[in-house]
Amino acid sequence: MRTLPLLDAGPPPAGGAALGEVIGASAGVTVVTLLLAALAFAHRTRRTTVLVRAAELAGRRTGRAGWVALPSLVSAIALLTALFGMMWDISLHVGQGRDEGPLANPSHYFILIGLYLLFAAGMLAVVLPLDEKPGPASIRITAHWRAPVGGLLIAMAGFYALLGFPLDDVWHRLFGQDVTLWGPTHLMLIGGAGLSLVGVLVLEQEGHAARPAGGGASPFLSRLLRVFAFGGLLIGMSVFQAEYDFGIPQFRAVLHPMMIAGAAALALVAVRLIGGRGAAIGAALFFLLIRGGISMIVGPVLGEPTPSLPLYLGSALLVEALALTSLLRSPMRFGAVAGLLVGTVGTVTEALWSYAVMPLPWTRDIWVEGLLMSAAVGVAGGLCGALLALGVQGHLPRPSVARPVLVASVLVLAAATANGLIATVPEDARATVALTPAGPGSVTAEVALEPLTLVDDPSWVSLTAWQGGGLVVDHLERTGPGTYRSTRPVPVDGTWKTLVRVQDGRMLTASPIFLPADSAIDAEEIPAEAGSTRGFIPEISLLQRERDLDVPGWTWAAAALFVLLCSLVLVGALSWGVGHLSARIPKNQVGEDISPGSAAVAKALDPRPV
Repeated sequence: MRTLPLLDAGPPPAGGAALGEVIGASAGVTVVTLLLAALAFAHRTRRTTVLVRAAELAGRRTGRAGWVALPSLVSAIALLTALFGMMWDISLHVGQGRDEGPLANPSHYFILIGLYLLFAAGMLAVVLPLDEKPGPASIRITAHWRAPVGGLLIAMAGFYALLGFPLDDVWHRLFGQDVTLWGPTHLMLIGGAGLSLVGVLVLEQEGHAARPAGGGASPFLSRLLRVFAFGGLLIGMSVFQAEYDFGIPQFRAVLHPMMIAGAAALALVAVRLIGGRGAAIGAALFFLLIRGGISMIVGPVLGEPTPSLPLYLGSALLVEALALTSLLRSPMRFGAVAGLLVGTVGTVTEALWSYAVMPLPWTRDIWVEGLLMSAAVGVAGGLCGALLALGVQGHLPRPSVARPVLVASVLVLAAATANGLIATVPEDARATVALTPAGPGSVTAEVALEPLTLVDDPSWVSLTAWQGGGLVVDHLERTGPGTYRSTRPVPVDGTWKTLVRVQDGRMLTASPIFLPADSAIDAEEIPAEAGSTRGFIPEISLLQRERDLDVPGWTWAAAALFVLLCSLVLVGALSWGVGHLSARIPKNQVGEDISPGSAAVAKALDPRPV
């Protein structure tokens, strides 16, 4: 309701969507919601058997309960659809700039449909059970209706992600467009989709605990599904890194290895504890297959900029090797040591990979700070991965252990992220650029930085040209003290935005070479001159040229805190769901259909109730 005055005022320049598109999208979602609600009501009152037949078919095919099989299938379709849409959307913004409108961007339909299907999958698990108790951890809705907690978690994650759509439009109206990935509401879309896999794992384990003796899916299928689920979690956590994958990060390079280490430690430790030997490698291969395939579709097939991607195989091998030791019998210690290995040795393997495929390879400039952050976040991720694995198996440590570990891990991640966001802009620094024509609308460049002591061993001195129909990232070649030259032509006409970018230590800054005129934000052209000297300014003013930086700081802080609060609520709900499941799974059923190492792990844990 508070956004209505903004809607009535009409869309500001480069701000939110046109009012007609807002109304049209809202009406469409409302109609679909009413239709699905009517179907759910008809199912609960036994006026239709459509959902029953679909669930029974899915259950027969996979050997699982229908209230697990059908929602899990819909979740998988939803996540693949949303992932494709997200990667395509990021690539479109990198190559083309801001949208003419949200409904004019084809990728938005895939994101919206995928996230809505995710929410629907969770609600499907909630409404499906009729004459049965869906597992020992089910939640009472009415006297005759119990819902699996995994379904509630999936629905909550889907709702959280969907909430990012209207909030994103409000965000644009308040602060202008942010055509880069790391806008707070964009992170809601990504985070909700990725973390929904925790709900899927809980739902699968509820179905496992509820099955009759001797029934259910084959051990091989159950193990394979778990490997795929954690491979999906690895994919979801890796979308946060997409700005680095494309080579247009808004923030310092030290965040990149930290995010890779955290995602790898969390997912690979958990899948190894649950899935047994080879599960970590299987999850990494699943990540490469799905994420690599979508990158190829977005890039070569659709003709948009192609993102790189992390490897994760080095970290997977480290986790598998550590699992051959006796540490596997102590899962929390295993998680901590595995996380440390992933954050240090695994980070080195990712650095070697970055030299081969990433547009901005890691340099010595980030190693001390980057390894400290990666090691700390790797340990935190490994501990959380161990908690997740133990929780879905019914052997979560007592609260005096589990809660401090979770809170400390969140604080470590927050502290490391806050440190990575600290950046400075030099005073009285300039870039003198000499341009040489290299074809229609393209140039090569020689760049001299002033003062000469501005950088010593920088993370990057690069030319970036984007949003003119593609992406060019040129890591400049050093020719002398403070002097660099391009290794390839870059465009400087049309709608291209071309700039010199420098990062050295905590310094993160940029200087424009060419920026087009933009009447929507009342910005004049900055022409590409044969010779020019221009000062360095904060990168955000160039990378987010459409963003309104004159908005009062308290408004931005309040909006960001609201998004943070929503995120913490989701994390808290998922943690509660895992703990709720762990406390109620019969202990004699846990350990079936999992590796011998994981069964031994369970026996070594504190047997007292959670």
